[in-house]
Amino acid sequence: MIQSYFKKIQHSPKGYRIANTVFFFISGFGYSSWASRIPAIKAQLHLSEAQFGAVLFAFPVGLMLTMPFTGSLLNRYSSRYCMLLGAILFNIVLALPGFAAFVWQLVIILLIFGSSRNILNLSMNAQALEVQKLYPKSIMTTFHAVWSLAGFVGAGLGYVMVTQKIDPSFHLLGVSVAMMAVTAWIYPQTIHTEPVKEKKKFFSMPDKNLIKFAVICFVSMACENTMYDWSGIYFQNILHASPKWTTAAFVFFMTAVTLGRLLGDYAVFKYGIKPILFYSGIFISSGFLICFLFPFISTTIIGYFLIGIGVSCVVPLVFSIAGKSKSLSNGSALTSISTIGYLGFLIVPPMVGFISQISSMKWAFLIMALLGIIMIFMVNKIATEVA
Repeated sequence: MIQSYFKKIQHSPKGYRIANTVFFFISGFGYSSWASRIPAIKAQLHLSEAQFGAVLFAFPVGLMLTMPFTGSLLNRYSSRYCMLLGAILFNIVLALPGFAAFVWQLVIILLIFGSSRNILNLSMNAQALEVQKLYPKSIMTTFHAVWSLAGFVGAGLGYVMVTQKIDPSFHLLGVSVAMMAVTAWIYPQTIHTEPVKEKKKFFSMPDKNLIKFAVICFVSMACENTMYDWSGIYFQNILHASPKWTTAAFVFFMTAVTLGRLLGDYAVFKYGIKPILFYSGIFISSGFLICFLFPFISTTIIGYFLIGIGVSCVVPLVFSIAGKSKSLSNGSALTSISTIGYLGFLIVPPMVGFISQISSMKWAFLIMALLGIIMIFMVNKIATEVA
C-alpha cells in the first residue's frame, strides 16, 4: 500500500515534500537520540563538566571545518546527492559514541559526527528551498517542525532506554541501522536540482543584508545546542533530579520546539517574520532567567518550555530569508549565513562547561539569558519591509 502511494505521487510536489520531510526526520531523530544519552556517556567516561565541555567542542569544530567544503559540494552537485552523502555518514557515526572507551575516541567520533551533520543539514535545507518554490505558501517551518517532532520521538525513546537501563551502545546502534534503512528507501523520491555553478571564494561571509540575520541565527543556535548538551546535566547537578526527570526535562524542551515549529508557518502568515523573531528573543531570555532565579524542577521545566518556543522558528525563518538572496545561490547563501550561525554551536556550549566548572551552571544559564537580549536588540534593527 505504501509503495503504491509513493508511485502515485512520484515526481510531484507532494512526493518531493514528503521525501525531504523524511530526511529532516532522520536528522532530528538521530541527533536527539545522541543527546538523550549524553549524561550516560559522560558518566561512562568519568568526566567533569569542564572536561566534557572540551570534548563536546569537537562536534562544532567538525561542523565548522566542513562548512566551506559543503558549500563547494552544493555548487558542484545536486543537493540530493549531497544529502545522501551526509545521511550515510551521519547514520554510520551515530552508532559509535556508546562504544567509545577513551576520551580521544569520543573526540574523533564527534569531529566526524559534526562534519556529517553539517553536510546533511545544509543539503536538506537547500532541498527544502527548492521544494518551497513549488508551493505558494510558506512550508519551511513545517520541515523543521518534523525535525523537532523526530527529536521529540528520539528523546522519548531515549527516556525509555534510560528507564530500562539499556546501554547507550546498543541504543544508538539500533537507531543507526534503522535510519540507514529509511535513507535507502526514501532517497529515490527526492527532487533533482541542477547546481548553480558560481565563481566564489571557498570561504565566504554573509553579505551586508544578511549579517543581522546571521547574528540572530548565532544566538538561537547557541541557545538550542546548549539545551541539547547541558539541559540534562543541569537537572543532575543543580537540581539533583533523578535520571527519569533528567531525561523527561529534555522531552519537555523538545515538545515546545515541536509545537513552535508546527505553528510557525501560520504565525508568519498572520504576523510576519520580525514579530516572531522579536518574541523568540523574549522567550529565550525569560526561559533561561527563570532557570537561574528559580532552580526547582517545576519552574525549570517551565523555563525549558519557554526556551524551546523561543528557538523553534528562528533558524528556519533565517534560512528562508537567506534563500531569497539575489546575489547568492541557495547553497552559497545557506553556507555563508551558517558560517556565523554555527559559531554559536562552536563557542557557547563548551563555554557553559568551563563556566560551570569555575562557578556554577546557573551563572552560565544567566549568560544565555543575556544572549536572548542581544537577539531582541538585533531584531529591532531589521527593516520591517525585509521581514
